[in-house]
Amino acid sequence: MARQDTIWERFLSPIVRSFINEEELQRYYKSVDWEAEGAAFQKADITIPDYYSSQNFHGIDGGYLTAGAAVSYDPITQYVLPPGENLVRQFLIDSIQCKPRRILDLGCGTGSTTLMLKQAFPGAEVIGLDLSPYMLVRASHKAKLAGLDIEWIQGNAEQTGFKDSSFDLVTASLLFHETPTAVSQTILHECFRLLPAGGEVAILDGNQQTLRNLEWLTNIFEEPYIKDYAAASVDNWMNKAGFAAVQTLDWWFIHQVTRAVKPLAPTKEYAVDSAWIPAPGY
Repeated sequence: MARQDTIWERFLSPIVRSFINEEELQRYYKSVDWEAEGAAFQKADITIPDYYSSQNFHGIDGGYLTAGAAVSYDPITQYVLPPGENLVRQFLIDSIQCKPRRILDLGCGTGSTTLMLKQAFPGAEVIGLDLSPYMLVRASHKAKLAGLDIEWIQGNAEQTGFKDSSFDLVTASLLFHETPTAVSQTILHECFRLLPAGGEVAILDGNQQTLRNLEWLTNIFEEPYIKDYAAASVDNWMNKAGFAAVQTLDWWFIHQVTRAVKPLAPTKEYAVDSAWIPAPGY
């Protein structure tokens, strides 16, 4: 288990909680039959990986596999993503260059970015995928309240089960600092498989250079894999997965978005004036 004496747990958590209406959260928590609604999302063929189920995240016992995590995630996150959670997530949206018809948001959690993707691309089919059925329950409630048609699916980002080339855009927000390095690389290989030639991937997470230079930032929150994330490079992961035009954009010192495209498949022919002719050297 991750250690419990983090700066977050000892000092920052009490401060953040002073801004949260815990009575309101308790009313919401008690109003939901979490086991029944969570069961509606659970898939019998989904195996929860050990790296996800055996660790605490942000000081939450049991990590994200609890109803309590689903209830407390949003109220806390809004205070720990300066200069503002919506602005940070909008940074991801603004980096997207394609006009997607089908979008997959990996590790969607309570669906905050997923909802913004649907609002930005209202004509697109949007799917949010997460391992935690409780987080999906919360996400579905938020979508219903916002009047947004989004499909929520329990699944593993490493092996989603979707067909090859079935999405125009794949995204992930605040996911990779919570997964081991090998898993992050596997997820990007899965993203590559899911996209057609020209498809786009966009990853929002902590700024790796900042985290490397300011180690105390990695000690604030109870994050078992964040130091490995900080020492790595999403750009390198993207390149190893086969992506092209890899670009990382830094924003507000502690955030970054890395976007890339799946390169066009090599061909022995090319088009001129709508007529196909052999390529040189063919």
